[in-house]
Amino acid sequence: MKRHITRRTFMKGAAAGLTIAAVARQSLGANDKLNHACIGVGGMGWNDLHEFKSHLRTQVVAICDVDRDRLEKAAKFVPDARKYTDWRELLAKEGDKIDSVNVTVPDHTHAAATMTALAAKKHVYCQKPLCHDVYECRMIAEAAKKAGVVTQLGTQIASSAGDRMAVQMLRDGVIGKVKRAYLCSNRPGAESYRLVGPRPEKGQEPPKQLEWDLWLGTAPVRPYAPGYHPTVWRAWQDFGTGWSGDIGCHIFDAVWKDLGLTAPKSVIAEVQKSWKDSPARRGDTWPQGDHITWVFPGNDKTDGDITLEWFDGEFYPPEEAQALAKPHFKSYPAESSMVIGTKGALLLPHQAAPWLLPKENFKDYKMPRIPGRNHYHHFCDACLGGEMTESHFMQTGPMAEAIILGTVAIRCPDEKLQWDAPNLKITDNKAGQKLLKRTYRAGWEVAGL
Repeated sequence: MKRHITRRTFMKGAAAGLTIAAVARQSLGANDKLNHACIGVGGMGWNDLHEFKSHLRTQVVAICDVDRDRLEKAAKFVPDARKYTDWRELLAKEGDKIDSVNVTVPDHTHAAATMTALAAKKHVYCQKPLCHDVYECRMIAEAAKKAGVVTQLGTQIASSAGDRMAVQMLRDGVIGKVKRAYLCSNRPGAESYRLVGPRPEKGQEPPKQLEWDLWLGTAPVRPYAPGYHPTVWRAWQDFGTGWSGDIGCHIFDAVWKDLGLTAPKSVIAEVQKSWKDSPARRGDTWPQGDHITWVFPGNDKTDGDITLEWFDGEFYPPEEAQALAKPHFKSYPAESSMVIGTKGALLLPHQAAPWLLPKENFKDYKMPRIPGRNHYHHFCDACLGGEMTESHFMQTGPMAEAIILGTVAIRCPDEKLQWDAPNLKITDNKAGQKLLKRTYRAGWEVAGL
């Protein structure tokens, strides 16, 4: 059943949701262990498995992967864990044997696995970008509040000292009223994630260790090709969310938190010309570069409505930003966010400490001392009764929704999309409206989605 919630209703219920979550976490005693299941143990999932296993009060009791080679490798690391190739079977059979799961699989499967786990009242750690579709983001955020469980988005750097310092500095109004923000990911080497496309004319037999139908999951059926698994799936619209979707949550996170942003009013995207001029590529892959612009409603931290711009691939932040950074960097930080205020600017390079620019404006300012912490352990601690997580879904769900709305704009290039957030509707573009929600493949439908 299709359901809508308004921003006001969503935020009104958030406080109640936090209270429910606190009660749920108290069900585990002071000496209890957190019984955890890992859905996806290859690639980023291999790292996630290690992080959860390293928590002293967490035991990984079940693991799942559609690639048996990856599954067997993980089984050697956690030999007592029960093994599955289908996450649906894991959640059905584990029942009361697990308390929490992490979902570390391609983007198109995030919402289905997460929603199923939330319905079973399991605490959920889900890798970014939370969901593949705008509609999924809204429904997952609502379901998390209703379930009253602990959640965490896999924006690991959000728990770093640098990001936490930046959040505090902007909340304190160090750079004055905020006027604009520039976010970018021009990481060298990222081209390997960006296909020119289109898809292979003929598929081939999948590797014997790979359950290809399970890998496809909610996505439309297509023959296997080596360009999909294990890494380059991010470049295909059926499976990934492009570079802005994949990395955007990392770069957005501190800016979103400290500015108290809500749903955008509009979004527009400029894209790589060769992609825009190729119908085959536009229908199947993501572009190798894009520039997305959102306009958000202003609040007491901003100087009127605030514009956020995203740059990747062949698109770079403007001279205004580059000139501020130039005296202190050999080149503009490839992955970073710069927030422009009435008193100066804050530049936050990804995985580093923030800078206040120009430096002479802030020569007497003392940087806050805020320690970093382990993002995964913070989730485990919260499940065991600790404080609320850094990036819970009620906070990061609306952020992911805005970012994924940007991917809709990419697929409707050069057209400004007016966003009616309460009604989950693009008011002036029928093609964009159709891209807010997928129809899952038969047999993979999930209640609530």
